[in-house]
Amino acid sequence: MFLTDVDIKEKIKQGKIRIEPFYEKNIGPGSVDLTLDNRWWFFKDKKGETIDLSKKGWKEIMEERKAKSIVLKPQQMCLGITKERITLADNIVGFLEGRSRYARMGLSIHITSSFVQPGVSNHQVLEILNNSHYNYKIYEGMKITHIVFAMAKSKTSKPYRKFGQIAKGQ
Repeated sequence: MFLTDVDIKEKIKQGKIRIEPFYEKNIGPGSVDLTLDNRWWFFKDKKGETIDLSKKGWKEIMEERKAKSIVLKPQQMCLGITKERITLADNIVGFLEGRSRYARMGLSIHITSSFVQPGVSNHQVLEILNNSHYNYKIYEGMKITHIVFAMAKSKTSKPYRKFGQIAKGQ
């Protein structure tokens, strides 16, 4: 069952969904807008090098930059992170969705990792890809994605805040 704005407000009041910082104006009919932080990760300049994905992770092939804005060139990808920390009860899941206004401009906000695990408590990492022929300036604070919530049939026995490899470090 997907949650509407009424359901989302009730779950926030109950403490089953926590969004920090939280602004009620970011609640839409069936989702909550999330904003970009000022941290970005770009691939290190090693074009043509073969990377063995069984031996290296994204932190080894990307470098972090802090900036109020970045320019994303055509066909360039970066990682961004939400300013908001999302904490979900063990029976609530989320789905990150790019906002349509940016999709229509050729921006993919997440490539394949839209699922937010039950029991999560972290900031959401976004894989932002410029599919257009234009350079786009992206800013800290942009409402570039939103999260949709759904109720699970039962509570997970493996809440992500305890069992997720990346979640444990945030």
